[in-house]
Amino acid sequence: MRYVRPVSATESIPPPTPGADPRPVPGQDPRVQWGLSLAVVGVGALTIRPMGFGGQGLAVTVLFVLNAAALLARALPEHRVPPRLALTWLTLGIAAAAALIGAGDSGTSYLFAYFLAGHIGYRLDTGRALVLAAACSLLCAAVLHFHLGPGDPELPWLLGLTTGVPVVVGILNRTQRRAVRSALSAAEAGERAARAEARTAVLTERGRIARDVHDVLAHSLAGINMQLELADALLDTGDLEKAREATTKAHGLVKESLKQAQWTVHALREDALPLLESLTAMTESAGHHDAVTVTGTVREPATQVTQGLLRIAQEALTNAARHAPGGRVGVELTFTAESITLRVRNRHATRAVTPGAGSGMGLIGMRERVALLGGSVTAGPVTEERDQGGWQVEAVIPG
Repeated sequence: MRYVRPVSATESIPPPTPGADPRPVPGQDPRVQWGLSLAVVGVGALTIRPMGFGGQGLAVTVLFVLNAAALLARALPEHRVPPRLALTWLTLGIAAAAALIGAGDSGTSYLFAYFLAGHIGYRLDTGRALVLAAACSLLCAAVLHFHLGPGDPELPWLLGLTTGVPVVVGILNRTQRRAVRSALSAAEAGERAARAEARTAVLTERGRIARDVHDVLAHSLAGINMQLELADALLDTGDLEKAREATTKAHGLVKESLKQAQWTVHALREDALPLLESLTAMTESAGHHDAVTVTGTVREPATQVTQGLLRIAQEALTNAARHAPGGRVGVELTFTAESITLRVRNRHATRAVTPGAGSGMGLIGMRERVALLGGSVTAGPVTEERDQGGWQVEAVIPG
């Protein structure tokens, strides 16, 4: 299989240019063309008379060589012969063919005219090909009718009129060739587009996995590292009780990270997760029982929507545990005809909050994930009196 360079999804694909494609066309063997041309030249060399190095024989020999050169030039690749040069070469070729018909006393000189007329239809555009083929017929017929030269008396002038007929065969072959090349170009364009689409899908999936890995590892590892550094500093001061408390918190973060890692691996392995059941189990594993409320008719959205909502809920629950430990958490899932809304709200902390700043990548990951699904996400402090001092994350995704 021939290698095709992958292109981006936005790269334009130029249409095929007739006569400019050097690729071989299936079903058209150039060796056949060479064989036919050599056969005509060979038959002509054996039958056309007179041939010699003086008088009429010299003229016939020169015209025979010119016709043989014009005929063998059919094998020249189309993309290497400019259209004007091709027109000039074929025009001179039919003139030489007509002259050979008039100069030779006998033989198959007319075969050169037939084969050149066929190649005219194959090489030139339809308009020029028809005009040049008509000129070939008229010229050959005139040579025979008006006896412009010794000529073969057995050749009727009507034979000259038929010398341009093979142009139709050439035109049909050219049309078929262009159709095949267009089909090949379309197939290659489709292959390039499919490769570009596959590459885009791979990059998108890599981005999603990167966000999932961040959701699981970045916050947890940062918190564990902070607690271990705190414990190390406390050991230097001799405060063993607080150092033990810091290591206990680090152990708790490790357990929490393992739970989140299990959820992430489960989500990556499964093609489809039940949204409500998974969200309820995730919330309960975070220590918040009976925290999920549902509004509207429950339905199962697309897999990407389900995974996106679960990742956002996971991020929001992780932030709530870190920044508002002990605070009550409520998760609301609202189904409408057009969208699904996830709202995670936590009240203010009831236990001491370990100081430390997040990376900020969690909220960025939420927004990227929701943007890919055509939705929106907001996050900010709660201003309502009952939950004032808390934090809320709300994601609205069509589906």
